[in-house]
Amino acid sequence: MKGLVLKGSNNIFYVECEDGKFRNCSIKGKVLKDSALYYNPLAAGDFVNLEPDTHSDDEGLITGLIERKNSFLRLNQKLNMPQLLAANIDLLVCVVSAANPPFRPRFVDRVLVQAEIQKIPVLIVINKCDLKISADVRDRIEDWKRLYYKTIEVSAKEGRGMDNLIESLSAKTSALVGQSGVGKSTLLNFIAPDLNLKTSAISDKYDRGTHTTTQGEYFKIKALTSKGKEHSINIIDTPGVRNFAIYGIEPEDTALYFPEIEKLIGSCKFGLSCTHTHEPGCALLEALKKGNIHKDRYTSFELIHKELQETIKKY
Repeated sequence: MKGLVLKGSNNIFYVECEDGKFRNCSIKGKVLKDSALYYNPLAAGDFVNLEPDTHSDDEGLITGLIERKNSFLRLNQKLNMPQLLAANIDLLVCVVSAANPPFRPRFVDRVLVQAEIQKIPVLIVINKCDLKISADVRDRIEDWKRLYYKTIEVSAKEGRGMDNLIESLSAKTSALVGQSGVGKSTLLNFIAPDLNLKTSAISDKYDRGTHTTTQGEYFKIKALTSKGKEHSINIIDTPGVRNFAIYGIEPEDTALYFPEIEKLIGSCKFGLSCTHTHEPGCALLEALKKGNIHKDRYTSFELIHKELQETIKKY
């Protein structure tokens, strides 16, 4: 029998089975082939083969993983292992807040890099646009647009931009990713009020959110626009994260995942041996000076490259 993983915790997975029943399933033999190298063997969105329990209608054993179309993951830095966040998605929705908690564009840059590694299209959603958007925030949003990343500005509080978001999610399986407190659960509650997901206030002391989504969960939603048009949406709400470490590339390949930098590779005076930090005739530094590369994007590039180098040295 086949099934769809809706959520999982402590190696027990809640699966929607093809016979219409929902079962809590463990993994037969406790080790799933092709998943031994991952921090978690399965993620919401995975399709699996399973055996129903002959003694219990709501339990079963997962016997195998059906090959994934794709997966979205990050590096778990404590264990130096890839951590699956979602599987078999058509769209990755990166949610960032315009303010409260503060705008974190470098987190978005990291998500964009990881999504490109996995070949998954990305939609950047700027939430809390009922709050004032500063000039610096507007500058970064416009730079993403310049690089042909699709962006939508919304306010779950006021409903602004939500029709556009619903239409962008329609007839797709999408995954929401974002730091704690950016409003992922609030967005989902607006789209599908019956979900009634837990939300939390922002810490006044640290100006950041607390984790309300502790495990990824797959939802099948019927969403209505303000004009009453119904849209079918499959969406995975991933756990809020504070740090997002890149997985799956070598340090020297970092530039390939920044489109404004990738096109300049090989154009430096010292060719591919250029470190893009201080060399005369560096095409990247010249583009940075001219404003063709945003200074904050260049910083993201530097930080990711350095982090990947340090990970290699550490392990």
